[in-house]
Amino acid sequence: MDKKAALEKLACEAYEKDSFNGAWLYAENGEIVSKGAFGFRDAEDRLPMTEDSIFEMASVSKMFTGTAVMLLVRDGKLDLDAEYTEYFPEYPYKGVTIRHLLTHTSGMPDFNVEELVGPVLDEEKRIPANGEIIRLIREAGEAPACAPGKEFNYSDVNYMLLANAVEKASGSSFEDFMKKNVFEPAGMKDSGIYHTRRDGRPSDRFTRNMVLEDDGSYVPSDVSELTARYVVGSDGMNGCDYLYTTVFDMLAWDKALREEKVLTMEEQNIMYAPMPLTGGGIAGANEDNDGYGFGWGFKTEPGQGLVVSHSGGMPGLGTWFERFVDANRVIVLMTCRDFADVRAYLGFEQGLEAIARDKEPEPAKTIEELAVKDPDKSRWESFCGKYEHPEDADFIIDEVFLKDGELHANAIDEEGDKLSFRLYPIGENEFGRKRGLLRLTFGEECLMFGGLICKKL
Repeated sequence: MDKKAALEKLACEAYEKDSFNGAWLYAENGEIVSKGAFGFRDAEDRLPMTEDSIFEMASVSKMFTGTAVMLLVRDGKLDLDAEYTEYFPEYPYKGVTIRHLLTHTSGMPDFNVEELVGPVLDEEKRIPANGEIIRLIREAGEAPACAPGKEFNYSDVNYMLLANAVEKASGSSFEDFMKKNVFEPAGMKDSGIYHTRRDGRPSDRFTRNMVLEDDGSYVPSDVSELTARYVVGSDGMNGCDYLYTTVFDMLAWDKALREEKVLTMEEQNIMYAPMPLTGGGIAGANEDNDGYGFGWGFKTEPGQGLVVSHSGGMPGLGTWFERFVDANRVIVLMTCRDFADVRAYLGFEQGLEAIARDKEPEPAKTIEELAVKDPDKSRWESFCGKYEHPEDADFIIDEVFLKDGELHANAIDEEGDKLSFRLYPIGENEFGRKRGLLRLTFGEECLMFGGLICKKL
């Protein structure tokens, strides 16, 4: 298999289907097999995407925060099993250790970051700093979700708190500590912690994250009425996001880890170690990973050995970084526009994953290509109507209706926003949505999705 040609074909297909706008890199044994860029990095489509464009990495930043903690543990300035209140007595939750925060087992409430930072933006017309996070969660006044160490509950707030611990233990700003102790030793010359909505973009190489509006237009995420409050309000936070970097610097990061330029192998292995839960099981273990360590998901694959990774997502952006520790391979994928068709993008991503495992990739397909051709519509009218709203559901199908001979749905998302979209037939009584992975199945006077069964009203 010509991996370079196969990857370029997949990326081109995804771009042509309006489902990839970004850059990628794939390397084996430290040598680049394939790299490239498609699309634009600005809001006006004037600046073509380049291979050295600088992207916000979202939660891929967490592995770097975990690295900063490990460096301070090495120096005796932080203790993995010390309670966070030893460093910040005003922190309201007892028994939470640095290790709990790193592994998302703190037992804190499932905080909505927008609800924490939004009032500061609304009332004081400013972006709160990460140093305010403890005050903000104290003011929220929520009880713990569970005892520390009992359950895995992924939350950006865990890593915001860790960034504060890095600052206090080092006596340096988080931004300066990361530059001096992580990025520079790793040879990551175009990388840094930046707050572009607060401080501006240092150069036009920085990409602009674009969200897809209901009318089909792309709007910057910090301007869109749907996302601006969250994107702008959280821009002063640290630890969970705000690493800006390139595909080449992420390859340098992989090389630095292999050559122990920043962390020793022993320290890296601590970051990939399973975290047993007192409630049973391993923190972060699911169908994709054996567990979640210190800013890394990890698994052992037959034929590949240890594989560690992390994804990142914010409105208008998606990132992926995966290291094949034993097989010496690395995947970097960065995008800065919402996908018009999620399945087409995932086809590209899954094809990249297949190629990295020496398998032939499947072509990336849109939902139109996957949809049943000339479907039997005789029962579609019976599917139409209002449906019940299950309690505590993050996503609700409110109504199904016919429009121009096709099925459509009105829905309510977890933020309470109303959505309307077409349903595409993808199987017998099964339907999907173009801009998401929703899979609806109609039964007798009910519909099923996401493990829910909703009765027709």
